[in-house]
Amino acid sequence: MFRKLTWLRRFGRPGPESILNPPPHVPLLNVAARTSFLVLAEEPDREIVLGTLVAAPPGWRPSGKPTPDGFKAFFVTTNHPGFAPAAMNFRIEDAGPAACTLTTETRVYATDASTRRRFALYWRVIYPGSALIRRMWLRAIARRAKSL
Repeated sequence: MFRKLTWLRRFGRPGPESILNPPPHVPLLNVAARTSFLVLAEEPDREIVLGTLVAAPPGWRPSGKPTPDGFKAFFVTTNHPGFAPAAMNFRIEDAGPAACTLTTETRVYATDASTRRRFALYWRVIYPGSALIRRMWLRAIARRAKSL
């Protein structure tokens, strides 16, 4: 089901390895961290925060290889029109003896009204599938944790 949904989200286009086109049997966090996401923060065994750029002005390219610190600064300080950096986390919280709660949240900051409108339209279209994919990720993480 995951592969079908991500194929639809890519509009059926083949593409390079990414979180929407991961190779089989490779943890998604590994794929994210070596493709378009940077690990912005990590508290081992508790939380990981990843960042990416979901929108940029046409023709814009980063100068040099992005770094987590550079992306964090960009995320906090950019105000140029056309950008939409995003951060996503996975957080584990204690839920009693031998239990925990795993949550995930994504935050997107669009730097101007036009980018916000474009992203909002995109999000309305992909949200149902994206929400289902997110729940699939959480179930897969739970299965893997139980097998350890």
